[in-house]
Parts: sequence; structure tokens; C-alpha cells
Amino acid sequence: MDETCWTPLHLSFACSNVHLKAYVDSKTLAEREILSYGSSKNAGLEIVTLACGLVGGDALLSFTPLSVAMFLCQLTSSAIEYQSLRFLEELLGKIPIIHIDDVCDAHIFCIENPSINGRFLCASSSSVSSAEIASYYQQHYPKLQVKPEYLDGPTREMGLGSTKLIEKGFVYKYDTKMILEDCIKCARTRGDTGL
Repeated sequence: MDETCWTPLHLSFACSNVHLKAYVDSKTLAEREILSYGSSKNAGLEIVTLACGLVGGDALLSFTPLSVAMFLCQLTSSAIEYQSLRFLEELLGKIPIIHIDDVCDAHIFCIENPSINGRFLCASSSSVSSAEIASYYQQHYPKLQVKPEYLDGPTREMGLGSTKLIEKGFVYKYDTKMILEDCIKCARTRGDTGL
């Protein structure tokens, strides 16, 4: 999977609901449309899109962001966030992840480099399965009770080609462990019960 890959439209997925599917379809259509203006010789626009993975880490918000809640859904037993996490995994094979600080730095990097244009996949070099996230929490936070069904899941491999941004000189600072740890920190700071 790399920047040339697009989410297929109008497919049905086992973990999908009408809202998730509409969100993904509208996001894909909007990105394709805006990129078409950047490729038009007459438009005179330089367009950059960053297709970000699931964003984790701490936040400046007074509440736990939805994307962080998706990372933690196997600890909180939140069915809605777990369905969203599984939908993302089903859609992409594995879950591309990125820390919020890397997202911010990637945006600044693209703004400060006028030679950059086009579409970039913005995700740390690792992608994980929902079962790998659950296994991490079970191993490092045994008191938080991960349900056994969360430890089962697809074991397929996925090649994530987010090297285009790296080739331009961008450096990701956060790995999987750091992202997951900062998600726990974010929820605990905001007083989320059970964590």
C-alpha cells in the first residue's frame, strides 16, 4: 500500500456501518477532487494531501479524542470504537498508525518545502493489527483486562509504503510503543475511568 492506492468506493465490509462507509467514501472523493485541481496545468495550484493513519498520542483537548479512544477500545470494551478499529483493519489489511506530533510536524514540513506537491501517506513505518494492539496492552498492562476475543484477529501482512515523505527528508519520531503509551497517558490525564 502506498500513495497510489485509493480506498475502493461502494464496497461493503463486515465491520462497516452506513456512517463509517459514508465518511470513507466522502473523504476519498474529496481528496481525488482537490488533487485534480493541482494536476491541472491551468489551475496554478500546488496541492499537498497527507493521508494520515490512525492518529494516537496525547492531546491538548479536555477530552480523549475519538482516534485515541479507538486505540484504547480493547481496554474500555467500547463496541462502537472497536467496530471502527476493525473496519479500518478490514479496509486496509492492517492499521497504519501515527502520533499526533508526527502529523503536526509533517504538515509543517510540507508547508516549509515548496517543492513538495501531490499525495503522501503519512504513517509511521509500522502498521499493526487490532490483535497486536490488544496483545501489547495485555503484556504491558495486565491489570487492565483485555478480553480474549480481542487477541484473535487477522494475521495478514501488509506492506505500508509511506516512504515518499521520508524520501523528501521527513523523519518520524514516534514508533508503535510510543504511540500506544501516549494513548494511555492521554486517557489517564483526562480521567477516563478504568485506565
